[in-house]
Amino acid sequence: MNATTLTGHCLCGAVTVSMEPAKPELNACHCGMCRRWTGGVFIEIDARPGTLKAEGPVRSFRSSDWAERTSCATCGSPLWYRLTDPKADFHAVSAGLFDDAGGFPLTKEIYVDRKPGGFAFAGDHLRQTEAEFLASIGVSAEGEGQ
Repeated sequence: MNATTLTGHCLCGAVTVSMEPAKPELNACHCGMCRRWTGGVFIEIDARPGTLKAEGPVRSFRSSDWAERTSCATCGSPLWYRLTDPKADFHAVSAGLFDDAGGFPLTKEIYVDRKPGGFAFAGDHLRQTEAEFLASIGVSAEGEGQ
């Protein structure tokens, strides 16, 4: 597996994080909740299961029936998005916590049917609509309203 450990921190430095990336890549989410949470697109790195560690004041918010978002309790920096299914160990960690976003390339955008017209990322990478993404993780699009 991947032996690279990334270390980073929130804007104020009160929360430090470390993790091993599941893959050396960046993903971008354009859903309405991510845009409101971050003020733009949420660019993240998936953590290898069992490797995410955080120290400092964190707070979590259950943003849907199947996910929660965690932020620094001091400065409000987005830290990670987590699936709440007890069988899942999935954390999408904010790439902005790490210098140069880990140096990884953008490989996937999700909720592309929800992104504002002015948001456009260059390059050849996977682009999934809301329905395509939700189907890929086994969640019904009904009632999510993102």
